[in-house]
Amino acid sequence: MSDATLAIEPSGPKPKPIFSRRNIIVYGSLIVICLYYLVPLYVMVVTSLKGMPEIRLGNIFSPPLEITFQPWVKAWAEACTGLNCDGLSRGFWNSVRILIPSVIVSIIIASVNGYALANWRFKGANIFFTILIFGSFIPYQVMLYPIVIILREIGLYGSLTGLVIVHTIFGMPILTLLFRNYFTSVPEELFKAARIDGAGFWGIYFRIMLPMSLPIFVVAMILQVTGIWNDFLFGVVYTKPDTYPMTVQLNNIVNSVQGVKEYNVNMAATIITGLVPLTVYFISGKLFVRGIAAGAVKG
Repeated sequence: MSDATLAIEPSGPKPKPIFSRRNIIVYGSLIVICLYYLVPLYVMVVTSLKGMPEIRLGNIFSPPLEITFQPWVKAWAEACTGLNCDGLSRGFWNSVRILIPSVIVSIIIASVNGYALANWRFKGANIFFTILIFGSFIPYQVMLYPIVIILREIGLYGSLTGLVIVHTIFGMPILTLLFRNYFTSVPEELFKAARIDGAGFWGIYFRIMLPMSLPIFVVAMILQVTGIWNDFLFGVVYTKPDTYPMTVQLNNIVNSVQGVKEYNVNMAATIITGLVPLTVYFISGKLFVRGIAAGAVKG
């Protein structure tokens, strides 16, 4: 074949049409899924920025004619959640006081447990790991009443400390499983080299495993923040009105049967309650994907 022929004839794979059947199915499905989640969020946002007279007109999809932030102010500082009429502010700080120690303690303990199960073959490790896996799938409702009795006996029922302990314990099985699978995916040669150099249990953990484990720590943090912040069941069972977390107070606002139903305040309160896990995910979303891809779900 001459050089002239090669110059004229195109080379490489045949370009795929933009509107192929595959692309239409894939992008069409993605658009439908996005609309499924974005339309309710849009309705919540525009409703929270409207006054009640405009809401009563009935068009939930129309943007606000006159934007007002009064529903947000009332949801945060003035809405009644039972006997208290200080909005979600009290519940927000209760949730923060529950969230921070629960996330820190559960992740620290679970990372050490996962590291030990992955790299140190101690006696009974397989039995311990089996129990953890079994604990990951026990329904929370089965344990509600026994934990009520335990917290009552140790004097922590109705306190934030008791709820922190509950969230820490229930987060342990799945987090330990995640860390164990991640540490198993780390090259074993690194562990053996550190052992030859004389590093012990904690030396390997702090100098080798921790610096390599940022993605899985982010995965664990997002899972714990989302689960603990959005929890309603444990909050309503193990605390009392003065220490209710934000989700319980949101329920009291939305399901209040007294006075006029203020849909704009309800929408604003719902958005405010969901801002913390949304913010955490958007800030660390890339590391979350890296952690999952790097071995968080490998077994």
